[in-house]
Amino acid sequence: MAAKRAYLDYNASAPLLAAAREAMVAALDLTANPSSVHAEGRAARRLIETARREVAALVNARPEHVVFTSGATEAASTLLTPDWQMGRGSVRMSRLYVSAADHPCLLNGGRFPAAQVTRIGVDASGIADLVALATALDAHDKADGLPLVAIHAANNETGVIQPIDRIAGIVKGAGGILVVDAVQAAGRVSIDMSEGYADYLILSSHKIGGPKGVGAIVAAADLMMPKPLINGGGQEKGHRGGTENLAAIAGFGAAAREALAGLQAMDAVRQRRDEIEAIVKVLVPEAEIFGTGAPRLANTTFFAIANVKAETAQIAFDLAGVALSAGSACSSGKVGPSHVLKAMGYGDSLGALRVSIGSATGAEDIELFRAALAGIAARQAARDKADRDRAA
Repeated sequence: MAAKRAYLDYNASAPLLAAAREAMVAALDLTANPSSVHAEGRAARRLIETARREVAALVNARPEHVVFTSGATEAASTLLTPDWQMGRGSVRMSRLYVSAADHPCLLNGGRFPAAQVTRIGVDASGIADLVALATALDAHDKADGLPLVAIHAANNETGVIQPIDRIAGIVKGAGGILVVDAVQAAGRVSIDMSEGYADYLILSSHKIGGPKGVGAIVAAADLMMPKPLINGGGQEKGHRGGTENLAAIAGFGAAAREALAGLQAMDAVRQRRDEIEAIVKVLVPEAEIFGTGAPRLANTTFFAIANVKAETAQIAFDLAGVALSAGSACSSGKVGPSHVLKAMGYGDSLGALRVSIGSATGAEDIELFRAALAGIAARQAARDKADRDRAA
C-alpha cells in the first residue's frame, strides 16, 4: 500500500466532519432516554429537536416533518409501501413507478410486490424518460389506488441530476405521490421543499459528513404518512418506533448545518472535478465519461477505460494510494456490471470507475490520482502493444 492516500469516494461515504464528531461526543454524555420526562430526558430531547431543525433547514422543510430513521434504506422501505394513512383513514398506493437507474433501495420496491413495480427507462445521459413516465401514469387505474413515484434526485454513480421540477409536475398532474431520493443531492445542490419539490424526501447522514446508521424521511406535509415499518413505543410521532440514536442524530444535525453552509463551495469542488476529468482525457484519450450531456453533481465523474476491467483498475488505484469505487458501494463490496450504465444503453460488459470528491479534496489528492492513472494507462498501452506484436 502507498504511504500517502487520497480518498475520492465521497458518494460512498463522506469523511466524518469535525463538527459532527464533536456533536456526537457531547451527546454521549447525556445518558437519559429522550422520551423520559425528567430534566435529563428533556436535555436529550432538546438535542434531538435541535438536530431536527438543522436537518429541516438543509432542505427548507418544517422541522416537525422530519422523521429520523436508521438510514436511507430504512427510509425507502418505509415510504415504498402500498399502505398509507391519512388521519384515521387508509390510503392505498396500487403501483410503484421507479427509474431503471435508481439506487437498489428504490429498485427493489420496498414493501411493494414485484408485480406492482414498473421501471421507467432513461436516455443515454441517464435522464428519466418523462414521456414514458407521463404515459404510464395516464394509464394508471386510480380506482385501484394511487400511483407512487420514486426517483433519485442525483444518480449515485454518474452524478446526473434529474429534472425533479418537471417530474413533480407530471406526478402531481396524475394525482400521484412523489418520493425523491435526495441522498446524493443534499448538501451538493440546493433543495427547497417549500416550493413543491417533492412530497417526501429520503436523506442519509453519512453522505454529507455525518455518522453512519442514521437518515431521515422529510415530508412536505403531515396529512398523509406511510404505515410504519417499525412499530414500538410511539417515537417520532408514531412513524418510527424505537429509542432514538441520540449521538448519531446529533452528528447528523451538525453535518446538515455544515452542508448547508458549504453549498457555496460547490463551484470550487466542480473545478477540481473538471481537473480530474481533464487528466483522464489527457492520459486516456479514448476513455468515456458518462452523463456529460446532462446536468451533473459538481463532485462526481464516472468513466470507463477501454480494455481495462473496472475491478482491476480499482485495485490498481488502491495499491497506488487512491480510494475510489467501481459504481455503487451498497452491494456488499460486490463489483459487477453497472445497472445504471445498462439502463443508459451500454452493454453488461462495460465496467466504469467513479471518482467522487468533496470540499476537502486538494491538489495532492488530484496528483495522486494523476500518478495512479498514468501507471494504469502505461501498463495497458504496453499490453496492447504486446497483443499487436503477437498478432503481427
